[in-house]
Order: sequence, then C-alpha cells, then structure tokens
Amino acid sequence: MVRHVAALLTCLSVFASCHSTCRADESSTYRDALKALAEYSPISTSIGVTRRGVAIPAFLTNGMFDVQSDRTRILIVSNSAPDSRVSKRLVSDWHDFCVAHPIASTKNKVELGLVPFANPDQFGTASDTAASGKVGANWSSEFPPTGSAYNDKQNSERHYLWQWIGMLAPDLVVVVGEIDRHVIEIPKSFNQQLGISANWSIQDAQAGSLADALTTGKPSGIASMPAVGFLASGRIPIVPGFVQTGISVRSAARKELQRRRKRSPVEVATELAKVYGHNLKSVAYIPALALVGRVRLGELTNDDSHLKDVLKTVEPYASGEKSSLGSRPSGSTLSGHLIFGELAKATDDERFIKLVRTAADLGFDADGNLRESMPFHNEMSDAVFMGTPILVQAGRLIGDTKYFDMADRHLKFMLNLNVRNDGLHQHSPLDPEHTAWGRGNGFPALGLALSISDMPANSQHLPSMAAAYRDHLLTMIDHQDEMGMWHQIVDRPESYREFTSTCMTTFAIVRGLRNNRLDRQTFEPFVQRAWESIKCRIGPNGNLVDVCTGTGKQKNRRAYYDRTAILGKDDRGGAMALMVSTELAFAVREGSVELVEIGDRSR
Repeated sequence: MVRHVAALLTCLSVFASCHSTCRADESSTYRDALKALAEYSPISTSIGVTRRGVAIPAFLTNGMFDVQSDRTRILIVSNSAPDSRVSKRLVSDWHDFCVAHPIASTKNKVELGLVPFANPDQFGTASDTAASGKVGANWSSEFPPTGSAYNDKQNSERHYLWQWIGMLAPDLVVVVGEIDRHVIEIPKSFNQQLGISANWSIQDAQAGSLADALTTGKPSGIASMPAVGFLASGRIPIVPGFVQTGISVRSAARKELQRRRKRSPVEVATELAKVYGHNLKSVAYIPALALVGRVRLGELTNDDSHLKDVLKTVEPYASGEKSSLGSRPSGSTLSGHLIFGELAKATDDERFIKLVRTAADLGFDADGNLRESMPFHNEMSDAVFMGTPILVQAGRLIGDTKYFDMADRHLKFMLNLNVRNDGLHQHSPLDPEHTAWGRGNGFPALGLALSISDMPANSQHLPSMAAAYRDHLLTMIDHQDEMGMWHQIVDRPESYREFTSTCMTTFAIVRGLRNNRLDRQTFEPFVQRAWESIKCRIGPNGNLVDVCTGTGKQKNRRAYYDRTAILGKDDRGGAMALMVSTELAFAVREGSVELVEIGDRSR
C-alpha cells in the first residue's frame, strides 16, 4: 500500500507546473466560500459543530460513502482561512474536479472528499490567523485528541474530525496547511524514500500531527489509514493531479469496514450476545432489553441456551427473592419489566405475568382509577417508551382493557407535552429551545412500535396510536443523513451521528414493515442505509461508536451537543444494537425486508 501512496505523492510534484483558472467565487467571506463549494459538490454535509456553534463543513463526491468502490477514496483536510490563497485554490480545484471531471466519468479512478475549514471558530482575516500561528504546519497537532468526545472545550473540534474520518475510512488523507514554501510531510511510519521533484522539500511529519496519528492510530476504533501533510502556497493546485494518478490504495480502515458490512443481522446479534445481556442486577430498561435481544436470538437460531440463561438470570425476581420495583423505582424500572412480558410469551409462566402487572398497576390509584399519566415521567419524551409498552403488554397478557385505556391516556399526555409543530419530540419542556434530542425521539419511536405490536386489532385506541407512530416516523426519515444515521439532535446535522437513536428508529421502522403498518417502498430504503451504518459502528468485542451517555433534562441545545459520546463497550448501545439486529433478522426471514448491498450512489 505504501508504494501506491508513494506514486501519488510523486504525482504531487507536478503541481508546481500546473495551471488552473479560478472559476469559483473568491469572496473573502466564510459564507460565500461555503456557497461556492456547495455549488460544485454532489454531497454537502457537516462533520461537527464548533464551540461557538458553527457547523464544520465537508464536501464529498458520491462514491466516498461506498467502501466497496473500485476507486481510491481520498480525503483532503484543510484548516486554511476562507479568504486565504490556499482556500481559494481548493475552491477552484474542487470546481475542476466536480464539474470538469465529474465523478461519473469512467476515466476517473478517484473519489474525493474535502474538509475545507476544520475549525471555523479560529478565523478572522487571513493575516490575523497567520499571525496567530493557527494556520499552517502546526495546526494539526494534539492527535489523537484527548478527553471525551464531544464535550471537551479544548478539543471538541479535533474529536469531531478524528471520529468522522474514522467512520468515513478513506484510503488516503492529505492534510493541507499554508506556508511560504512547498513541503510534503511524510509520517515516519512510511519509512520510504519518495521520488519527489526537487521543487519540493520532504520532511518528517510532526509527532502528534493528524497525518502521523492517522497512520498509526485507530480513529473511531476502526483502523489506520495512510496520511501525509501537504504544505504549500496558494499558487499550487491541490486537487487536479489526483484525477490522473490511477493509483489503487485500500486503507486498513476501509478493509475493516468492509469486513463489518459483510455480517448478517444474526451474525451481528451473535457477536453482541457474547458481551451484552448477561445480568439483571436491578430491573431497568438497559439490561432488560439486552436480555430480550438474547431471547429473540435464541428463537432465530433455535438455540435454547439463550432462553435458559436468561431464565436463570431473572429467577431471583420470579421467585420473589428480589423486588422487581426495588426501593426507588423509576421510568426505567417500568420499562425494565418488558423482559418479564417477553418471558411470559416464551414460557407461559404465570410468575412473569404477575411481574408485568406489578409495574402496569402503578398507572392506577388505590381505587383502581386511571391516573393522569404513568408515574416517573419527569416530563421527558423518554416516557412514551418507559410507560406505554408495559401497559399494552399487560393488557395483552392479562386480558383486561383497562390497561389499554391507561396506555392511551399516558401516551396522549406525553404527546401533548412534547410533540413540536414539526412532528419531532422535544425532550423536555424545561428547554426553551425545544431541542429534539436524538434518543428523545428514538424512545417514542421504539415505544410506539412495541405498543402497536401488542395492541389488539379491534382496540378503539389502535387507530390514534398507529397514526402517532406513523406520523413521527415520516418526520424522522426526513432527517436521516447521508451516512444513514440519525443525529444527537435530530434536526441539527452538525451534531454528532448518534448510535442508539439510529438503532431505535431503525427498529421502529422494521417493526412497522413486519406488521404492515408502514409502506415498504417508502421506508425500506431508510432501513438499508441505516443498517449499513449501524454495522460499521459495531466492532469486535462489543465495541461501539458514539453512544450518547445517559441524559436527563438539559437546559439548552448546547448541553445536548455536549453530552459525552461513548466509544467502546456500552450496555445501553449494546442493548439497542441487539434489539435492532434481531428485529431485522426476523424481518429478513419473513421476507418483509430485503437487504441488498449498497453501492456507489452516482450509478
């Protein structure tokens, strides 16, 4: 792979003699620079948000998302100011590549991505930023970023860049900085002489630089990828040579994503079940859903060891040795009882029905009257899931319609409290910005999908419940991004791509396709894209990418931006991944969803 990179770098040496007429908007303003790039780019997106709330832009050709592509996927990352010579050069070169050499051309062997301003917060004028030392050879330092993503006030922009590059998994990253001479920085890990023109100076990449870290580290926990520094004046064309290289590079990161994508839903669930779904120290939704996932996996694979192990795990609650409500019950406790309903269906053991009733009966006062809502809702949209499905499950198992009545009452209470005019759920009325938190919308989607599944077809409450479910998902699909993900804040694409909300929303859609509640032609493509992205974010040993940590009421949008994104093992993320992978496996087996390989979107 290194010799192919050497060939590309040799091609860079001809840039000094290249000439390209700038056709792009050369306005010095940030907005005009973005407008010029977006005009030429097939895909315009955001990789994150700065501390000042500015979106960090990226521009991509269509095939950059296709890890199976036969073309080399190159990402250019620049931190030059919008009014700098290098920035103007990039706009011009991007125009040449996307317009004069469109990616659909059979002669083109390269897919190209561009991050033109990796940290827009630091920009004043070009002279101001150059004087401050924030642009140039020393910009891309302190990689891999330290601290937690994405709430580190010093490193959040670096975290966004590092994680996003990992999930894109390009074959080569070229880090562009602006200086007065022409330099190519080679990470020491390459350890090879390159035949670069005498017009260029070759030097080792700085330790801790982005280029150096990418060649030796694992962004997003994926794998390494070749990267070089490219330091030049604005007179040097940066892009055109890539079109003519004809190289064939395949990064280790791309190969790892290819491996992950080949797994079937059952294979993914089987890997996850080795790590998640093995305890129920207290009854709560996170361990409970992981246990549900294992029961479902056993049904899919005809392996009764999963059910036997789950029954052993929950026996202290079934026998009465431990209280299922505990000393301080919460909404999570109520929804944690869903595991008992699952086991009641699987075993016909009356003890599990009794446990479901224990939670559902909290919806009634001492005289048996319906309460205004289920307890512990705390005004948060999470409560659509925390309270509604356990009531419907109780009604189904016990055969008493009062539980359906209470489910309808609780649902309407929560919808009236938090559904915005655009159909998304605000997380809490406490937030004056009415933020549509990702998992705060995943919870209603999941909760309604489960509830509709257990609601009798002749129930008077089913039509309104099904309408709320369908309307919400029709709104949600409008916010799925180009990678197939839903974001930490659903309608803010600059917020991070969040794992659990994507799993929950995908589960809800798949369940609707399974029970014919959703139109297949409309919704199946969203499942396809989401599943490919979910698989890529599930690594070996249960490691996951960007799971939002536990989140209560937040006071403003910034607080939701800044919730920690967990990289690695996480019980919440593992539970949701088990739920969606087993649900999709059932759908594929039944023929209600067909999974096909997603390729180049430009074809």
